[in-house]
Amino acid sequence: MAVLGKIRSKGLILICIIGLGLFAFIAEELFRSCESTRNDQRQQVGEVLGEKINVNDFQKLVDEYQEVIKMQQGQDNLTEDQLNQVKDMVWNTYVQTKIVENEAQKLGLAVTDEEMQNVLNAGTNPLLAQTPFVNQQTGRFDANQLKKFLAEYKSQSAANPQVAQQYASIYKYWNFIEKTLRQQLLSQKYQSLFAHCFLSNPVEAKASFKEETEESSIELAAFAYGDVADDKVKVEESDLKAKYNEMKQMFRQYVESRDVKYVDIVVEASAEDRAALNKDFAGYKEALAAATDPTEVVRKSTSLVGYLGIPVAKSAFPSDIAAKLDSIAVGAVTPVFESKYDNTLNLVKLVSKQSLPDSVQYRQIQVAAETPEVAHQKADSIYNALKAGADFEVIAKNYGQTGAKVWMTTAQYQNASSMDQETKGYINSLNTMGAGELKNITLEQGNIIVQVVDRKHNIDKYVAAVVKKTIDFSRGTYSAAYNKFSSFVSANQTGDDIVKNAAKSGYTVQERPNITTSAHNLANIRATRDALKWVFEAKEGQVSPMYECGENNHLLVATLTKINPVGFRSLDDPQVREMVKAEVIKDKKAEQLLAKANGVKSVNDAKAKGAKVATVNQITFSSPAFVPVTGASEPALAGAVAATAKGKFSAKPVVGEAGVYVFQVASRNNREGKFDAKTQEGKLRQKAMQAAGNFMNELYINAKVVDNRYLFF
Repeated sequence: MAVLGKIRSKGLILICIIGLGLFAFIAEELFRSCESTRNDQRQQVGEVLGEKINVNDFQKLVDEYQEVIKMQQGQDNLTEDQLNQVKDMVWNTYVQTKIVENEAQKLGLAVTDEEMQNVLNAGTNPLLAQTPFVNQQTGRFDANQLKKFLAEYKSQSAANPQVAQQYASIYKYWNFIEKTLRQQLLSQKYQSLFAHCFLSNPVEAKASFKEETEESSIELAAFAYGDVADDKVKVEESDLKAKYNEMKQMFRQYVESRDVKYVDIVVEASAEDRAALNKDFAGYKEALAAATDPTEVVRKSTSLVGYLGIPVAKSAFPSDIAAKLDSIAVGAVTPVFESKYDNTLNLVKLVSKQSLPDSVQYRQIQVAAETPEVAHQKADSIYNALKAGADFEVIAKNYGQTGAKVWMTTAQYQNASSMDQETKGYINSLNTMGAGELKNITLEQGNIIVQVVDRKHNIDKYVAAVVKKTIDFSRGTYSAAYNKFSSFVSANQTGDDIVKNAAKSGYTVQERPNITTSAHNLANIRATRDALKWVFEAKEGQVSPMYECGENNHLLVATLTKINPVGFRSLDDPQVREMVKAEVIKDKKAEQLLAKANGVKSVNDAKAKGAKVATVNQITFSSPAFVPVTGASEPALAGAVAATAKGKFSAKPVVGEAGVYVFQVASRNNREGKFDAKTQEGKLRQKAMQAAGNFMNELYINAKVVDNRYLFF
């Protein structure tokens, strides 16, 4: 009891201790939850309709599309620019698909398996023509070939790894095509439903036909805005504000953008660097001229163009090298020459030039055994049997091979980075053998019996040794440029200082307005993702760190000059103010010219007041009238001419885009053509669809799309 009493006497303290413990526990869990949320946010590439996409999921989509491009174009790797295009394509497709799926779900639209099957059976969709399932005789997609492949795919998992991998690649490719086809069909359904909301009628069609075919010729007098000097126009702040309010919708911004000023220097080779490189090239030229086999000379030079030592087409060489080949004598070496387009010094030795087939059809039997000697003996027996008239395919099947005829093209091997002697000998044999000729090629580990079946498209092929090296800067040159620029950045800690002092240090300040998160780099300089991330984390007026970027040859510093938030750009924005001012000046000039044109009763009266006179023909209501004397298209003039009777003078001056106009209708006639109500109604519906073509933009805005790709790519 005493213990209980003691506990009761300390009750308040215990409650506080327990409360603090509970608070600490809850706070810890809350902290963990917040940290987990932040980690999730850090992994989000973007958001569409409130649905977030994780960077790993987006990367899978990019990888999928990348493999498709590689398969379609036969490339092993994509360039940085190609990868950026892939990322943009994947993102745009993802956003549009999510938006259309959301709208389709509300309307109950879907693509059924039966509809997909109908499309496959028809085989006319352009996407299907890009698949391997095209009938070579008809040139059309063959659904039966697809069914056969899908049936074979499951049984190929136990096949040899190379065949299984081939089937897997084609299967993934087909899955992508099928998914894309479903997305395309759903989008077409939605757009078709949308299109049927626009109607036309025979009355409207008849009026439209008249607007297109009724032509007028006029005598025109133009008072051009260009004839009034800008300094003759007084612009008040109140004028700008009034015009801004009138034009305000033009300045609406749906995504945040940022303006930067930056200094970017490109480090280039110094005179000393060039002299050292020229000295090296003098040695390369001497070595190439003396070499019977230039392989080692090219290898030791670390040339950007490797030496295969087999005849290849011109297309295998860079364009500057290819342009020289036909002007070089066999065995000769060119003088050292510079190529500006890729900033290189170059040397070329033409080893040989031959006319050889671009395509060779052949078949082969590979002969292997427990030892190379046994393989050679077996190959001799096979070769002798074939020479005596034995059936090639029958013998091939006896050795577990098909002996099928295949084509080898120059493009298949000419861009190889390197090639061993046995492969060179093999390719040279195929290129030089006659049709029907047999050859027993001895290799280190066995033999290959080959027979050339056909040869096509003889072209000039070249064996050329090329030394191509970038005119690069030395480490000392880079260090000097780095130290100088680093000192400039350290001495100028504000944006104003950078702008004021750049020229004194020999640097140029450049501007890049309206950068958004969809950009892949800063100011079109490669490897500037860190700088781009800084742009969207910085505050106005901040100066960035110094960045080493580009191809390790750029030094960059930037200052964030303005953040343009979502909403309306204000009149204080220099770009907005300039646009508004230009419109105010145009309006003021129009007022002055209207005063001059008022009371004019004829073209001659207008000419007497300084107007430029011209005849303008083929004016219709349906399209803007082009006025040569002002160089402008004038929709308002086309409407005024259509409303004025033949032979009449304009009721009042017309205010246009480039001037004030008065005119007299000289003649009016109809173009040849027969009115067809259905055709005309179809054209009107198409025009209405084009006018409403920004519906996807409206859906995009409503989807509240967030694009954070710059954080990851």
